[in-house]
Amino acid sequence: MPTSENNEPLLAQLQQRLREIADLEGAAAVLNWDRVTYMPPGGASARARQLATLRQLAHAKFTDPKMGELLESLELEYRDRPYDSDEASLIRIVRRDYDRAVRIPAAFLAEFSQHRATCYEAWAKARQADDFEIVRPYLEKTLELSRERASFFPESDHIADSAIQSADYGYTVAELKPLFEQLRSQLVPIVEAIGDRREIDDSCLHQHFPEERQLLFCHRAIARMGYDFSRGRQDKTLHPFMTKFSLGDVRITTRVYESHLGQALFSSIHEAGHALYEQGISEAFEASPLGRGASSGLHESQSRLWENIVARSRGFWEYFYNQLQGVFLSQLGQISTEKFYRAINKVRRSLIRTDADEVTYNLHVAIRFDLELALLEGKLSVRDLPEAWRERYRQDLGIVPDSDRDGVLQDVHWYDGAIGGRFQSYTLGNLMSVQFYQQAIAEDPEIPVDIERGNLQTLHQWLKRNIYRHGSKYTANECLQRVTGQSLSVNPFIHYIREKYGDLYGLS
Repeated sequence: MPTSENNEPLLAQLQQRLREIADLEGAAAVLNWDRVTYMPPGGASARARQLATLRQLAHAKFTDPKMGELLESLELEYRDRPYDSDEASLIRIVRRDYDRAVRIPAAFLAEFSQHRATCYEAWAKARQADDFEIVRPYLEKTLELSRERASFFPESDHIADSAIQSADYGYTVAELKPLFEQLRSQLVPIVEAIGDRREIDDSCLHQHFPEERQLLFCHRAIARMGYDFSRGRQDKTLHPFMTKFSLGDVRITTRVYESHLGQALFSSIHEAGHALYEQGISEAFEASPLGRGASSGLHESQSRLWENIVARSRGFWEYFYNQLQGVFLSQLGQISTEKFYRAINKVRRSLIRTDADEVTYNLHVAIRFDLELALLEGKLSVRDLPEAWRERYRQDLGIVPDSDRDGVLQDVHWYDGAIGGRFQSYTLGNLMSVQFYQQAIAEDPEIPVDIERGNLQTLHQWLKRNIYRHGSKYTANECLQRVTGQSLSVNPFIHYIREKYGDLYGLS
């Protein structure tokens, strides 16, 4: 076994370097979590600098030429190992990340990191003031930096491909555009057919639900799912998210509307779905690139599976509804389980992506995907983005936002990151979630019955065995093929939508 001058095996050297990088990234994650939860506004400038410093240090350490030398030696040493061995997988994933990272100058990464933090603060102010102009100059800078980042990958067929590959390895614009077109062609007629039916009454969700009691029920539900509070916690923020500092510290956030029960409830379950994935990764992968989700899309498949397929099902509420009524007796005491089930699955043409139902959700994503492509391609200016946003909503959903807050400012993604490579993950996740769940119940038909009894662990353990524990060992496509024996397809999702909402709305 090749060793270094101090007789330390090369693999151990690599693992030690990766642990040091993970520590820097974990520290940055803690600072970022604090930034969007508890940090006072006056700390924004210093926090942006601190985050930039940590990310620059981590990037410089990862792109050190010694890392490349280690990888070259290890690739020779482990070239005969099976593809799915832990050692071969670690070397393969690190090589993929390294080849990408060395393209991006550390100074650029630091500049972008600092800009992201200041842009987020400007977005928060703009959203509160309902004024896009406050954040527009910052978003223009984000677009400039996003294009510059893409320039480091000149071999890409499309300017957005490198960003997409970073989040969802294996996918490109050439593959995703037809997928969105196929979805749109199938979903729009369903939305129109539902629009011709009698509207579902969801007024039971629009009452006064005290925040403290909402969070109490959310904690009960996600604990029942398997979220381990000894290795996590939940806090409030403007835009819900999951973050991981280590496999032993995986946190989620939510936002609460006291006038609407669904926001905190389903965002908590959604983020807990992400967290279950991270908490379920093999402990052997701690502090290494294998110890993370395989892709953004695969991550979304887990959050959307729990939020929609499980928590919006009749079976879930056969068990949980009595408990929810106990927390909100005056609000829900006279509302039947069936009426509540129909209310949480109401389909409507809405403005807000995070509030969207399963039928219209992917149309929201398609709008954002197309707009960010237009921005990157230079076909749309940031100045014209609000009007382009309104026009697409008029065309695709027949409604128009009357404010920036409910329009171009509603999602944090462009203001806390780059433009491009983020939104497609939601649709990929929706599609994969159905394929994974169908495979789970094919292997264990008792899962739906267990859900009705409040036993969510049968499903949780199946997901842990088949998906979670592997971390990023396999790509999303490889994972889907290994688990289901199928490639990604629109058809299972469309069948699921037609069956569920055909029943709810009496569609033939």
